[in-house]
Amino acid sequence: MDAAQALVAQAERITVLTGAGISTDSGIPDFRGPQGVWTKDPAAQRSSNIADYVADPDVRRRVWQMRLASPAWTAEPNPGHVALVDLERQGRLHTLVTQNIDGLHQRAGNDPARVVELHGTMREVACLACGDRGPMEPVLDRLRAGEDDPGCLRCGGLLKSATISFGQSLVPADLRRAERAALEGDLLLAVGSSLTVSPACNLVDVAVACGAPVVVVNAQPTPYDRVAAAVVREPISDVLPGLVAP
Repeated sequence: MDAAQALVAQAERITVLTGAGISTDSGIPDFRGPQGVWTKDPAAQRSSNIADYVADPDVRRRVWQMRLASPAWTAEPNPGHVALVDLERQGRLHTLVTQNIDGLHQRAGNDPARVVELHGTMREVACLACGDRGPMEPVLDRLRAGEDDPGCLRCGGLLKSATISFGQSLVPADLRRAERAALEGDLLLAVGSSLTVSPACNLVDVAVACGAPVVVVNAQPTPYDRVAAAVVREPISDVLPGLVAP
């Protein structure tokens, strides 16, 4: 922790990469941790595969019910999220790149223009046929009214949350912004990410290649711990506020 604090204190342009672990204290389970969604139910990974989603109405029905019941709708930002707002207010947050789809960074107070949602957002829906996008809440209302596989009201195509599933490509502009942030930052702070999903984990390689130190804050070991300048295994909500304090 002392080494991590010293590195963060010296940095002036910090690029932050967050994963599901930062939201677990808000009541949103991660995927690969000991109590993760996929750890407890490996079959649930099918719900995150675009090919299964498109081909199987049962998968879509399950996904929509999972969306409707998601704890993210009532979740509140935790001290880990608030700490990154404080980092922005200090003028030291270059860019906040997140793998999360819950929107809690923006709800905590981070400038949406400074947040890159690599994996999209669950707070909007998109039509896979015509590309029309809109807020999620009206679709949730249709589910509550009895629909189980709501279609696009514009063209009748398949609707899906505006998230990036396995088998879908990231938005090129978002990926370019994330890579540029890793290039330009003088420190990469990886928080709550397993660092196993590409291309998000590749941002660590970019930072290291540019000579920027990497600080990893995560409950479980990651493949990038060996290249990190410091690794902190303490609970994120407990340590992140102190780690980024001026």
